[in-house]
Amino acid sequence: MANNNSSQKFIARNRAPRVQIEYDVEIYGSEKKIELPFVMGVLADLSGKPVEALPPVTERKFLEIDIDNFDERMKAIQPRVAFAVPNTLTGEGQLMVDITFESIEDFSPAAVARKVEPLSRLLEARTQLANLQTYMDGKAGAEGLVNKLLQDPALMKSLAQAPKPRAPASNDESTAESAS
Repeated sequence: MANNNSSQKFIARNRAPRVQIEYDVEIYGSEKKIELPFVMGVLADLSGKPVEALPPVTERKFLEIDIDNFDERMKAIQPRVAFAVPNTLTGEGQLMVDITFESIEDFSPAAVARKVEPLSRLLEARTQLANLQTYMDGKAGAEGLVNKLLQDPALMKSLAQAPKPRAPASNDESTAESAS
């Protein structure tokens, strides 16, 4: 009972009550209003399909979730979804989706796409095309070259087969190669 009192006092100190339940009591001939505390707990399965089994409900503790600690609580709870959806990208079979959320931003379409491998590749290609479009804005010569490339399949194939430029080696790797 002492634990309930302390939590009720904590709530009274830190948050203005939204629901006030009072009743009138007559003590030794005088009326007195007594306020009953309104404490509400919500039981919810917020973890979805957890990787590790959760403890029994009787062993779990109530957590206060508010706007200030929402992302922290989500990271601790690690809500997860795992299911199969029809693969509309190739039209063949099922696409397995397994996503663990750590913040509210993880629910955005781009964040979901980044966590599903085939969608991640499409999102990366879309980002690169948007960057190319931004780079080419106002450059008529570059636009003409891209149109020429798109019109000539043989040129596209030869460019696709051309060796990719190697990334510059870091200082540690270049000194190790020169020493050997």
